[in-house]
Amino acid sequence: MEDVVITGYNRLIELIRETDQSIDCNAQVIRSRDAELLGRMGEITAPVIKNVGITILEKGKKDNQGEIYDAKHYGSRVFILGKSNELAPYRPDDMNRPVIDQFCLLSEDGKFYEVMYSMDDLVIDSYLGELTPHQVLDLYGYDAVYMLYKGMKQYLEGQDALMSGLDVTVQFLMKSTEQ
Repeated sequence: MEDVVITGYNRLIELIRETDQSIDCNAQVIRSRDAELLGRMGEITAPVIKNVGITILEKGKKDNQGEIYDAKHYGSRVFILGKSNELAPYRPDDMNRPVIDQFCLLSEDGKFYEVMYSMDDLVIDSYLGELTPHQVLDLYGYDAVYMLYKGMKQYLEGQDALMSGLDVTVQFLMKSTEQ
């Protein structure tokens, strides 16, 4: 009996080693094509962003309490993929405008962008620049890939819950019209 247990255990260890080697090999292929993967994910996700994305502030004024008024938003919806921990010292369009916040975005056009916000005593404004998938990975790392995947997974789960709720409601309504 002990030989059967040892043989089975040795086979288990062998399978673990084979799996680890396969994971290492596949991970290497994925790393070599990670920007291609992110780019394709962005293209595929674009139509969904029209429904689930948000609009972001382009420019606005702030009052004495710090509230924004006369806000102008960008025209297309976006999905936020990450926030920069290391802010650019200034915006590319104006070296006199220091960056106070910086985010990576996926837009409904399937392209990646970086938005940089600046602020003075009266005005909050921004710079929106397009990024390649390579630049996204260089600046924001694999967190951007994870956030895109996780966001779409959560959206689907929400849609499932909504469909379930709508189904129950429709069934209830159908029963009340039968009476």
